[in-house]
Amino acid sequence: MASERARTDVAVVIERRRRPNRWEDWGFDVVDVLPHEPAFGAAPRVLRDDGATQRVLHPGLAVELHADEGEGYFLNLASGAPVWFVMWRVDDADPPQARPEVVTLSYNEAARWLDAQERVDNVPLPAALRDWLQAYTDAHYRPEPKRRQRPASFRRPSERG
Repeated sequence: MASERARTDVAVVIERRRRPNRWEDWGFDVVDVLPHEPAFGAAPRVLRDDGATQRVLHPGLAVELHADEGEGYFLNLASGAPVWFVMWRVDDADPPQARPEVVTLSYNEAARWLDAQERVDNVPLPAALRDWLQAYTDAHYRPEPKRRQRPASFRRPSERG
């Protein structure tokens, strides 16, 4: 993927549980991110619903890689266990439904969402897509070389900040 932007389409599976604890009526978790298949269609669909647990497939989410997010991809890969980051929201329906808003592979982008008080879950990234992300990151990101900082006591008073 030598282009400035690379893209893949995915589907997100979200699970809703009735009364996960005594303080909540409903609990939600992102349980999987799958490569998009044409058979998924374009609209969300229920995969399973037994009254207590429901799993819904949300197809057609685009994941684009951007050269300026290289550090975030690098940090995700450097963690040793790269993941998809899924930002999701809950609607006001009765019963409520969760829907994924954005999927990314950038650690930094996920951190910005968390700073903005958004809900973000992560799920493991498959090996084939990890290799795709690694190739893109290698082509578009060079870590800043670490520079040794001189201790303040060794600097002239005018250089201390």
